[in-house]
Amino acid sequence: MTVEEAVQAPIFQHIKTAIEKSQFKAYVVGGFVRDYFLDKISKDIDIVVEPPENYQPEEKPLYGIEFANIFAKIIGAEVNVFENFGTALVKKDDLEIEFVGTRKESYRRDSRKPIVENGSLYDDQLRRDLTINAMSISLNPDNYGLLIDPFNGLEDLKNKIIKTPTDANVTFCDDPLRMMRAIRFATTLEFTMEKKTYEAIRTNASRIKIISKERIIEELNKIIMANKPSSGFKMLFYTGLLEIIFPELYKMHGVEVINGKAHKDNFFHTLQVLDNLCPYSDNLWLRWSAILHDIAKPATKKFYPQHGWTFHGHEDKGAQMVPQIFKKLRLPLNEKMKFVQKMVKLHLRPIALVDEEVTDSAIRRLIVDAGEDLDELLKLCRADITTRDNNKLEKYLKNYDYVEKRVHEVIELDNLRNWQPPITGEIIMEYFQIKPSPLIGEIKNAIRNAILDGEIPNEYEPAFEYMKKIGKQILENQKN
Repeated sequence: MTVEEAVQAPIFQHIKTAIEKSQFKAYVVGGFVRDYFLDKISKDIDIVVEPPENYQPEEKPLYGIEFANIFAKIIGAEVNVFENFGTALVKKDDLEIEFVGTRKESYRRDSRKPIVENGSLYDDQLRRDLTINAMSISLNPDNYGLLIDPFNGLEDLKNKIIKTPTDANVTFCDDPLRMMRAIRFATTLEFTMEKKTYEAIRTNASRIKIISKERIIEELNKIIMANKPSSGFKMLFYTGLLEIIFPELYKMHGVEVINGKAHKDNFFHTLQVLDNLCPYSDNLWLRWSAILHDIAKPATKKFYPQHGWTFHGHEDKGAQMVPQIFKKLRLPLNEKMKFVQKMVKLHLRPIALVDEEVTDSAIRRLIVDAGEDLDELLKLCRADITTRDNNKLEKYLKNYDYVEKRVHEVIELDNLRNWQPPITGEIIMEYFQIKPSPLIGEIKNAIRNAILDGEIPNEYEPAFEYMKKIGKQILENQKN
């Protein structure tokens, strides 16, 4: 089968010229070929280079680097060489072209680092993770544009099937990250996993322990960014991978029943919240907030005969757990983590207003506490409304629409977004001639509450007058 239209871009013509100037052969492989048949445009191009028959083998297959240098001279670009991996990267405009020599790999049981040897194109395709990633297109003059598909990857692509080119147990045992990749592709492409491939993941799940957390989280984040990430998390759960890589989420699974009273399965609820959120946000960290919003429910679960199951304080406990989970998973310990903490801590606040009288005071407090992240919080809380009863769901969503409407009305009226009280700690210390102490915070908090409760307007002069009165009372109480 010839697919010359896939490789008509000028960059491939330059590779063809490099082939003509050398004795090497070259093929475009992997994601670019897969994405072409999915009608997607890929900016990352992987090229495998095959040596001539008389090529003298090196300790490592470095002919990919040698060919990359020939190609780079033709287009006037620089080459970034990664000799330990036998690869070279050339950037041209918005494209990244990576070159590697054809190779075969063998593994020891106790390591995922392969013993690498020179190999043929077939050897190179055989070592790939999935059939849909093992297709290649020739860039050689004698058969330019020829699709080389020894494992029927195109057929699997058309049938939307995920499977490995060879025995899945060997594939996953050799490089356990391929289990995560198989689930990731099944999730992002919305494909079905072949039964043998799925069972091989279950058999080899414990091997994931030898993979670095950084590589695992890279795949997990791609699953999270799928259109329906719950399908990936369910595969992780049922294959045994989730319990190993993310035990805190795994422990949320299960329903306990006492005196005929049961709580919902918080694991599957979390997955539903995550799916609910996806149409409204592609913010990775808001999706992480959905995953972690109820993470402390197992730790805060209690049963009361009169009321049933409660999870009091799970939002505060969950916010406390976020840093340790981020550190353990090798997620960034920066503003992104603080954002997730904030979302977890506040996720009950908007929903609570659905069941209460929606006062301006309560809305002001929500606006101020959420600050610039208010819109993201409102999206998360809308996603958190889940029930199997369609009538209840419709009622809750209608009430939540009203809450959101009132929030935006108060924002427009009071201009409270990213609000800070007009009276600073410095003003309080200067007026009362006192040094920094907890009393300053107490006075500031009193002014803040007075403004949010509508007792005084959000203006400097009324706030200053209120400061003089309330400050005097607080300081006198301190003396007494």
